[in-house]
Amino acid sequence: MHTVLIAVLLITVIGIVCAAILSIASKIMYVAVDERVTKINAALPGTNCGACGFPGCAGYASALIENSETKSNLCTPGGADVVAQISAVLGIESEAVASKVAVILCGSDADTQTKKMTYTGIQSCYAAATVFCGESACAYGCLGYGDCKLVCPFDAICVTNGLARVNRNLCTGCGLCVAACPHKIISIQNGESKTHVLCSNIEKAAAVRKKCTKCCFGCGRCMRECPEKAVVVENNLAKIDYEKCTDCGHCVGICPTKCIRALV
Repeated sequence: MHTVLIAVLLITVIGIVCAAILSIASKIMYVAVDERVTKINAALPGTNCGACGFPGCAGYASALIENSETKSNLCTPGGADVVAQISAVLGIESEAVASKVAVILCGSDADTQTKKMTYTGIQSCYAAATVFCGESACAYGCLGYGDCKLVCPFDAICVTNGLARVNRNLCTGCGLCVAACPHKIISIQNGESKTHVLCSNIEKAAAVRKKCTKCCFGCGRCMRECPEKAVVVENNLAKIDYEKCTDCGHCVGICPTKCIRALV
């Protein structure tokens, strides 16, 4: 009994000493936090998507206080309301939020792509990609299992007939889907731009046309006929220069495979 009491007393003393040390350390090592950081962090949506270019919402909040050159309108998921709150905290004029939207650079679904096998494994894009890049003959297309849909916090992505599709009215351009796509065919674009080349295959025409009927095979007609000279063909794939593109729709109308589309 005497031994037990000694053990209890010893543990109690150790606990008191440790508590005292922690209390002293917390005061000595205390770092003051600007209350504006706390207020801005509370205003941000908390998705920690990185669309602002900083490591999460807390990182962006700190950057706004530490660097006066950091733009207050970088949180596209938060939109105008969040920018207004941030501006109020900083005491600056509210800036307009640049519209951003995710674009899936593939327009091929189960009806237009050629299959090289039947995949029956885990219903995940990353899992399918490890098995000969999925069941489609095209190794550059949408795998269609919805990894992007699972990570979207705004329910802006659905999968229809084996092809992921983005609801532009719901998408905020947060970029989480970009990181989730194993084929890296999702791009964040200016929401004002409607015309896109929905293909990512860089193989030569003879090879790509055997794999998909909605492919870009680098014919160059869009490049030759674009009135703004906004289209170039690089690595057998048409690309649009959005600094020049006016969304006139001419390339959409003349594309032989209809892989250039105007998204609404």
